[in-house]
Amino acid sequence: MEERDPWLAVDKFEHVFACFFISVLVAALASRSHRPFIRRRSVALGSITALAAGAAKEACDEIGLWKSAGGSVRDAAADALGVALAVAVLAAAKCIKKSGQRRRGLERDQEELSMV
Repeated sequence: MEERDPWLAVDKFEHVFACFFISVLVAALASRSHRPFIRRRSVALGSITALAAGAAKEACDEIGLWKSAGGSVRDAAADALGVALAVAVLAAAKCIKKSGQRRRGLERDQEELSMV
């Protein structure tokens, strides 16, 4: 199976993209929850959901539910890469957002001081 499953193939890009998209989408939805427990764990929930979807797809490939050559460790690695990229992007976005909030807070403090 592995010899017909190259690392650089359109299929691997699809796995990376799908897991990236699922991770970001679920994290974005969870971050809008009214429950703080869910909001705090939004990235983890997105990651777990994407990895579960990837694992389910590979399991279905392996048992023959879809026309496929079977489950693939390389597909699973591409799924994990997509999740890792999503975590990195979400972490960077969170840092940028916090930096902007901090900067706006400092600007407000300076304006208040200049009024005094």
